[in-house]
Amino acid sequence: MEGTDRTAITVTWLKKHRQLYLGATRHPFILGIRDGSVDISSFKRWLGQDYIFVRAFVPFVASVLIKAWKESDDKADVDVILGGVSALNDEISWFKNEASKWSVALDSVVPQQANLNYCRFLERLMSPEVDYTRAITAFWAIETVYRESFAHCLEEGSRTPQELKGTCQRWGNDGFGRYCSSLQNIANRRLEKASDEVVAKAEVNLLEILEHEVEFWNMSRGAAV
Repeated sequence: MEGTDRTAITVTWLKKHRQLYLGATRHPFILGIRDGSVDISSFKRWLGQDYIFVRAFVPFVASVLIKAWKESDDKADVDVILGGVSALNDEISWFKNEASKWSVALDSVVPQQANLNYCRFLERLMSPEVDYTRAITAFWAIETVYRESFAHCLEEGSRTPQELKGTCQRWGNDGFGRYCSSLQNIANRRLEKASDEVVAKAEVNLLEILEHEVEFWNMSRGAAV
């Protein structure tokens, strides 16, 4: 409600929706990487599908950058988001290199339904009707799921195969964790000042993202989604 303390509203949401959040960040696909039982064919499927997703993610992040430039109350937001845009170029190069290593022909990968659904969701978030607060909150949520998922594969006690540690390090490293925290700080600041309607819509978007992430992991394991 307007006038209430929203300083850490994203933290409140993650506690409120903990089961779904854990479903996304502790999915059997991720746990399989962590304990070394993952089927390499599943990993290769994820690699090809996520390459397609990242290419769709680029224009979404660019749209967040434009909205920040137009709507943000803090010019520093643009610099933070611009860092993410720059990193995506390296990320696409990384996918190409990994695909070559694992003999995944990216040009031949056909996007599966779960991937198509997620990419269409990104397109909806790029709409002018979606304001900067909702867009930056969605950006934070998407990045955070990957950070928390792959960081889990690097924690003490994990048995992540050596050949997959590079993948986990890409999103599980401390630097990326700090970047996600920066996005979360921006999201919290914007949500604190937003109307009840915008906050409610942003929360719905968070739930949609977690559901899409679960379906994406399911798809990677070979589920017909």
